[in-house]
Amino acid sequence: VIMLVVVSGVSLLVQIYGQAYMDKDSSYTRYFAYMALFTVSMLGLVLSRNIIQVFVFWELVGVSSYLLIGFWMDRPTAAVAAKKAFLVTRVGDVFLLFGLVILFSTFGTLRYSELFADPAVLAEHATELKWATLCIFGGAVGKSAQFPLHVWLPDAMEGPSTVSALIHAATMVKAGVFLVARAYPLIVHSPDTALYIAVTGGFTAFIAASMALVMYDVKRVLAYSTISQLGYMFLALGTGAWAFAHAGGDAYAEAHGYTAGMFHLLNHAFFKALLFLGAGAVIHSVHTQDMREMG
Repeated sequence: VIMLVVVSGVSLLVQIYGQAYMDKDSSYTRYFAYMALFTVSMLGLVLSRNIIQVFVFWELVGVSSYLLIGFWMDRPTAAVAAKKAFLVTRVGDVFLLFGLVILFSTFGTLRYSELFADPAVLAEHATELKWATLCIFGGAVGKSAQFPLHVWLPDAMEGPSTVSALIHAATMVKAGVFLVARAYPLIVHSPDTALYIAVTGGFTAFIAASMALVMYDVKRVLAYSTISQLGYMFLALGTGAWAFAHAGGDAYAEAHGYTAGMFHLLNHAFFKALLFLGAGAVIHSVHTQDMREMG
């Protein structure tokens, strides 16, 4: 429900803003077709009842992001950025597919309700669960631009600012965080995975913030800031799951990290989307993205 509010709420605001922002563009109708495809894919992803459905919509999100990043395909930089984003996120998707195969071969189902039904069965298959959750996190690393698969996100700023606001601030990059949160009942049975998630998140948060300090392009600064904030979300989810595993099943410890990660997802979606839309308005007025030329 939280994700539905985020996706449909931010999407509505971006679509309204996009009417004025794109009104002089020759591909006005194509832009809204791609935006609608993206929104539908994201809503399908969060409404899925099993991981196969998630995977289908996950790929649809990837396709629509490719189309939107390369929206101005006559610009060589946009075409290259779209291709780079598509290929780098595919690396993560291969891991996600491996994770699904391991889960299905171990438990014979991919429905959330059946997977989460019996914690005792999950505890018996700790090794398989560890590899499956690591692979699922691999998928999240690609989509949510965590180190070392973070390289596609700053380049993805080649699309219109409205695309950056919707995809790279509010929804698509949150898909990985959502997937880890959704698979939380599996991850809490694998403290190694939880620790890996926390360490990756913490390291990414630090390294991306330090990279943002030396950027001149206003949208790139926001892109690195997004990677950093996503790192915080993974840090919260990972430490929560790790604490749960080591607290002998203290539900409070689990809820703590889970709530913190999802809460930051919600507020980051709105403030970063607004920042991108604000940056779009500034770029629209001053005709440059270089902060040194803005005065």
